[in-house]
Amino acid sequence: MTVLKSADQENNEKKARSSYLDLPAMEISKAFPQATPASTFPPCTSDYYHFNDLLTPEEQAVRKRVRECMEKEVAPIMTEYWEKAEFPFQIIPKLGALRVAGGSIKGYGCPGLSITANAIATAEIARVDASCGTFMLVHASLGMLTIALCGSEAQKQEHLPAMAQLTSVACWALTEPDNGSDASGLITTAKKVEGGWILNGQKRWIGNSTFADVLIIFARNTTTNQVNGFIVKKDAPGLTATKIPNKIGLRIVQNGDILLQNVFVPDEDRLPGVNSFQDTSKVLAVSRVMVAWQPIGISMGIYDMCHRYLKERKQFGVPLAAFQLNQQKLVEMLGNVQAMFLMGWRLCKLYESGQMTPGQASLGKAWISSKARETASLGRALLGGNGILSDFLVAKAFCDLEPIFTYEGTYDINTLVTGREVTGIASFKPATRSRL
Repeated sequence: MTVLKSADQENNEKKARSSYLDLPAMEISKAFPQATPASTFPPCTSDYYHFNDLLTPEEQAVRKRVRECMEKEVAPIMTEYWEKAEFPFQIIPKLGALRVAGGSIKGYGCPGLSITANAIATAEIARVDASCGTFMLVHASLGMLTIALCGSEAQKQEHLPAMAQLTSVACWALTEPDNGSDASGLITTAKKVEGGWILNGQKRWIGNSTFADVLIIFARNTTTNQVNGFIVKKDAPGLTATKIPNKIGLRIVQNGDILLQNVFVPDEDRLPGVNSFQDTSKVLAVSRVMVAWQPIGISMGIYDMCHRYLKERKQFGVPLAAFQLNQQKLVEMLGNVQAMFLMGWRLCKLYESGQMTPGQASLGKAWISSKARETASLGRALLGGNGILSDFLVAKAFCDLEPIFTYEGTYDINTLVTGREVTGIASFKPATRSRL
């Protein structure tokens, strides 16, 4: 039974509350004037071992322009959009102007960067905002790279130039509600018909999917039972993508549920280079390296924020940086960043020389994301009460690291990829019980 309140009851309840109950929040700089919020991003102080000297002039130039753009254009607005769980579409042209989308892809209007330059750009974006980093990773290191590695010449000519400028945005749909870590078991189907294919199925957790112009969809060929790849254009009949709500991390990223109901894809939009699930590994090998650089960048930002905060914030008449325990935590964080950067840099060099193995990429992603969580936890403790406010970055980064710890292979799955490589024994499925 619903009991409706009268207007008099509502008025009386309002009178019983304080007159300032519904006032807007105080500006953070006025509410807490002793420390600078992340909207004015701190200078980079994490390169303690001068790793910048390992970079070429081109790579240093990429780092400089990406850092300047992120600090100027994204830092002032990221907390607002993170809280609203909305995407700031106005930054897409600014990210496109950086000329880093498409990373190491050569030709077709792409920048043709070294893997290391691509990784440095990834880290610099994530240092300020992890969600922007994920937006770019999904678009470029998954969407664009799939077309570059597995697409036809006509597909590359049609899509890559616009994607490189970010006038066209991509998403990459592999994961399904019933198939996450076991992605090879996907059940979305592709049935051959005259002139094309009919796709049916469902995808989940697909970043950029609600607004992507181009959707890379993986589906099982009903004739061969192998996994094929398809380019699906936005608003195709039978295609819908809806936002997944209530996330605690990467809130700016628009992850979606994709529903495919008799979606027709013409023959020219099937990716000729995807003929089995193994073909996705060509893309994932590179993207996993880039994903490993995301937590490196996040940890850099956390350290930079804590370094400034400890020098600004005072208790007991002295800066927090004057206390031994705080210095110890800060140095632990600094050590983590140095080790993470070095592992990421070495992964890039192994890839560039053609020596990198899937196990090495998986170990890098697993270990680096694990150390980043540790770094975020230390930073969260250092900031005290402000460590749970997104205004001071650390709480936001703390939450953003959780999905990164999981996507592109969970920590456990990545350790099993490396474990298989070093032992020669696959252990992804439970061992069968032997009969005595």
